[in-house]
Amino acid sequence: MAVIINDTCINCGACIDECPTEAIVDEDDNPQDEEIYYVYPDKCVECVDHHDEPACATACPTEGCITWDVIGESPAHRDDITEEQRTNKEPIVE
Repeated sequence: MAVIINDTCINCGACIDECPTEAIVDEDDNPQDEEIYYVYPDKCVECVDHHDEPACATACPTEGCITWDVIGESPAHRDDITEEQRTNKEPIVE
């Protein structure tokens, strides 16, 4: 995983339009059957080679909604984010 959307998501859609890899789906397509948006870990590249920081988090109006997660299946990730930031699921934008 690269970034996750937590349960403070208000389903506004701002993040979907900003994702350069189309890794984000709305609550209707969430494979975990949750009423929040979902980031597919095998598609998310944390906007490496696209933006200075994940565009979904920059576009999101809900503070702390999109956080770092541990590196998993992600095809690319940011080297400047510490393991502690990922483990603690720190917000990308505060």
